[in-house]
Amino acid sequence: MSVADTVLDHVEEHRGGIVADMVFAVAWVGAVSLVFGLLGAPQWAHYLAMALGVAAYYGFFWSLAIAREQQSAAE
Repeated sequence: MSVADTVLDHVEEHRGGIVADMVFAVAWVGAVSLVFGLLGAPQWAHYLAMALGVAAYYGFFWSLAIAREQQSAAE
């Protein structure tokens, strides 16, 4: 199996997760850039907000997983 086949298999298997990750990243960077562009905040605050996107990402998907578990347990 070639490297290209391996990559294609991986992408096909994880397509939904890859799309969700990309949507979250684009939305976070877009929102932070818009807010800090309008406010004229210092550059360090902009970078801090970008870095906090990592914590926001894990927090969002962790809470989503818990909500799905609770929903499936209730059914």
